[in-house]
Amino acid sequence: MTDLVALRPPKRGLPRSARIQLSELRRADLRAWAELELGAPGFRGDQIFEWLHGRRASGFAAMTNLPKADREALEHKAELSRLDVDACHTAADGTRKLRLRGALGAVFESVLIPNPGRGYTQCISSMVGCSLTCRFCATATLGFERNLATWEIVDQVYRAQDLLVREQVETGAQWPARITNLVFMGMGEPLHNYGQVKRAIELLADSKGAGIAKRRITVSSSGLVPAIERFGREELAQDIGLAISLNATTDAVRNAIMPINTRWNIATLLQAIRDLPPTRRRRVTFEYVLIAGVNDTDDDATRLVKLVAEFDCLVNVIPFNPHAGTDLRRPSPERIARFVARCRAGGLEVHVRTPRGDDIGAACGQLALEARSILSG
Repeated sequence: MTDLVALRPPKRGLPRSARIQLSELRRADLRAWAELELGAPGFRGDQIFEWLHGRRASGFAAMTNLPKADREALEHKAELSRLDVDACHTAADGTRKLRLRGALGAVFESVLIPNPGRGYTQCISSMVGCSLTCRFCATATLGFERNLATWEIVDQVYRAQDLLVREQVETGAQWPARITNLVFMGMGEPLHNYGQVKRAIELLADSKGAGIAKRRITVSSSGLVPAIERFGREELAQDIGLAISLNATTDAVRNAIMPINTRWNIATLLQAIRDLPPTRRRRVTFEYVLIAGVNDTDDDATRLVKLVAEFDCLVNVIPFNPHAGTDLRRPSPERIARFVARCRAGGLEVHVRTPRGDDIGAACGQLALEARSILSG
């Protein structure tokens, strides 16, 4: 396990393209770009946007309703990069883990989780590795390579959608399964890559693109208070769900398993949540990874009630998912049940997150096991 520090710097910056990555431009920006660079009417930008984000075009030549001259100009002026899918593993419960390769060969993972009767939830990564060093998370053992670019975040969804379309063709189903929910809970601290994550959400929620409802998008944070405050000031806070990875009820324990707490402690974090605008449409979710002998006592349950009872919130209890990078353990089923019962008795609404895809290293806290050998090699 790497040294536990509050925040790590990236080993390298965002990859820079020689030409503009059109899939990173919001629709209004793409309209303006088409007018300036192509000398085309603004609606040409709308057409390009729909090809990129609605139809997931593989190249500019496929944009058949564009004049040939514009398609040729796009080849010279712009880039359309796509992720490569290195591998796709399927768990016994139907969860799929995609190992993806981005710019400069960077490897990261994304997870598709089936929701019976209502499509899929996709767990999105925002970094190669992670800038934080949470002791219970496998991703932390990779170090922090770099942030993901906007197109690398967005294309995780498009590669997963392509997978579901291929499966529909292979099975003869009438319609492909849909990705209905996005959770930014994969590799990385999303709010530490704020600009790229924000733009990716705007692109994915656009009605001319993937059209994913903002109310079905959740961003998780381990407690990066300045970014949470920024989130609250901006329009994102009106629609996008926020999940806070709390995982401890005392600063001493949280310092030990989540060193970001040494920079912004529990009281400071909860004050930032308290200060979020009251017009938020969605409740805050508190995530609590339950670790045997660390944060799973009756006293922890009592303190958790006192800490968060004032909030209109949901508590997600996540039994620790073991991995090779730590000696931490999952509590017994009896201990989990007792902890949850005490929280519910205290008035908290508690959901116990059943491990999904843990047999392929795709469950919460397990991502990066497939990438480890590639990054170190």
